[in-house]
Amino acid sequence: MTAFDRLAATIALRRGSDPETSWTAKLLAKGPEKCAEKFGEEAIEAIIEAVKGDRDRLTAEAADVLYHLLVMLAARDVALPDVLAELERREGTSGIAEKAARR
Repeated sequence: MTAFDRLAATIALRRGSDPETSWTAKLLAKGPEKCAEKFGEEAIEAIIEAVKGDRDRLTAEAADVLYHLLVMLAARDVALPDVLAELERREGTSGIAEKAARR
């Protein structure tokens, strides 16, 4: 089990926790829209660090992005294995071909 899998499992466990004692529970209690907003904020922060070229800050912000992505997915009941299955389905397909197939 990877750290990413463990994090997804922890987020799932926090769903019913007390929002006063868990940041994850607090985010989930605010609803999917707030979780999506927080994900967007973290993504922007990662972009800023990527542009600046600060490798350590980008690493930290990327971790925040992955965490908030998992929270956002949990808020909409999308399981990590489902996302991973979609990635596996796309594996070996050119990004250009995959995008063209969406139309």
